[in-house]
Amino acid sequence: MILVPASVLTRRVLQHWARQPATPLFGLAFSIMLLLIFALLFGGAMRVPGSDGDYIAFLLPGMLTLAMMFGIEATMSAITADSKKGITDRFRSMPIPSGAVALGRSGADMITSVVELGVLVIGGLLIGWRVEAGPLAALAAIGLLLWLRFALLWVGIFLGLALRNEGATTAVQVLVWPLGFASNVFVAPETMPAWLGAIAQWNPISATATATRELFGNPTGITSGWLADAAIPLAIAWPAVLLAVFVPLAARAFRRLR
Repeated sequence: MILVPASVLTRRVLQHWARQPATPLFGLAFSIMLLLIFALLFGGAMRVPGSDGDYIAFLLPGMLTLAMMFGIEATMSAITADSKKGITDRFRSMPIPSGAVALGRSGADMITSVVELGVLVIGGLLIGWRVEAGPLAALAAIGLLLWLRFALLWVGIFLGLALRNEGATTAVQVLVWPLGFASNVFVAPETMPAWLGAIAQWNPISATATATRELFGNPTGITSGWLADAAIPLAIAWPAVLLAVFVPLAARAFRRLR
């Protein structure tokens, strides 16, 4: 049964972090720093359609979405490090399902993701953000954020297994930034040049950011177009597509490790 060895491997990662907490704490501190920079330093100059000047209400769901995306390089780095140290080879020699290793890693990362979301939500509330919807809608928004994170973790798992070198990890870390910023996380696509706005609207990150804004009762920054009505279905569909692609690829890459 895959869940038993996966839970053991999840506990292994959590125990490692408990002894060396620098990596998860740095990721959390980085997300908080980015939130404070855009909310307090740049927020006064930002104008978003339909937000009535309340940029923090627009920003927070976008920042929560971006934080879910930034986990991809940490997962990739961890998978690459285990592979280079021979730890992955030891797991492969054990009588456990091949998917248990990746599932255990994703389980640990999902636990830290819940903690990260909780800290960012508290930070947002302290600087003036408010949830204007009911508790069920807010929980649905959190669910969509974690759904996106789970899908992106498998992208990181596949890349870590397939590439397995520090140069590739650095390249992914660099590429994550334009992908995250070419979205509606910080500004509405309507304010961008037409070609860039089109890219931002179809970015999976934008779908989750818009859906969570809608569920939290915050301004979406969209004043017209079908994307305003389709945000929640797209936020469900995009991660499902990513999982359908990268889970089999990750399993294949694990089996082909040498």
